[in-house]
Amino acid sequence: MARRSAHLALCCSLALLLLLPAAWSATFTMTNNCGYTVWPGLLSGAGTAPLSTTGFALAHGASATVNAPASWSGRMWARTLCAADAATGKFTCATGDCGSGSVQCNGGGAAPPATLAEFTLDGSGGLDFFDVSLVDGYNVPMLIVPQAAASAAGGGGSGNGSADSGKCMATGCLVDLNGACPADLRVMATTASAGGAAGAGAGGPVACRSACEAFGTPQYCCSGAYGNPNTCKPSTYSQFFKTACPRAYSYAYDDSTSTFTCAAGTSYAITFCPSTTSGKYSGENPQAAGVQPTNGSMVYLGGEQLATGDAHIAAARSSLLVIAAATLAAAVLL
Repeated sequence: MARRSAHLALCCSLALLLLLPAAWSATFTMTNNCGYTVWPGLLSGAGTAPLSTTGFALAHGASATVNAPASWSGRMWARTLCAADAATGKFTCATGDCGSGSVQCNGGGAAPPATLAEFTLDGSGGLDFFDVSLVDGYNVPMLIVPQAAASAAGGGGSGNGSADSGKCMATGCLVDLNGACPADLRVMATTASAGGAAGAGAGGPVACRSACEAFGTPQYCCSGAYGNPNTCKPSTYSQFFKTACPRAYSYAYDDSTSTFTCAAGTSYAITFCPSTTSGKYSGENPQAAGVQPTNGSMVYLGGEQLATGDAHIAAARSSLLVIAAATLAAAVLL
């Protein structure tokens, strides 16, 4: 009898574990909507468990998923105009190169300029913190859309996993800034790199540097006497980025309008060169910065994707309920 009771208790515990929301991890789904191959780079923060990959090729129209462990923090970006040297085999990229000499970044970060997606999962208050940063410059348009959340109360799925913050929403920079980049910040493709990826510059501008990288002064880098929010203010250059992409980080102390939060357990869709033809993301103002839309209209939020994410998480929970019920039934029959 005691053995049967212990077995029943074990089965019940397993069933309860199946029912618990996976608030300790997240899935990142990366999609390449650019007209050329990009090579995502992934870097885990100090003291954070590594991801299953630190770099790979992502062809036009392709998607890939990466699962993040509990309390992961780090960044992701797109490398462009990449190729392996025919003689040495060394792999390098014209933008976003991580210096590893291979497709895997192996702990190397993005060489600026590069558009960055930054995450801290399950941080303060049980929230995920995320942003798209142009502080280190820009190379491709990028969009982050929260897909679904499992809140502590067992809710979620509204696309706003954190009712307290009200900031669980899409963010990014949807427009191609390379052509409109100020001349003293503009990075041009070399002849060799332009031949490596048609459509990703083709000899024209391929990236836009930050003023800090271009000039290296404390005023633009928010260092020295300018190393605090009281003395480091937006510059003409950072305002170029902010005007075109109001939700993206434009300089070091641009927190209030650029950091977003969702409940821990949210998954995220990251799109390079996102479509801009549907939805409700109307925060972009490219015309004010002299930027033309990349694919028609400038409105996009990904409401359909959020709905898809909600349906997906609901289906997953239903499956877990079925499995848990079957486990309990089996235990009773033993």
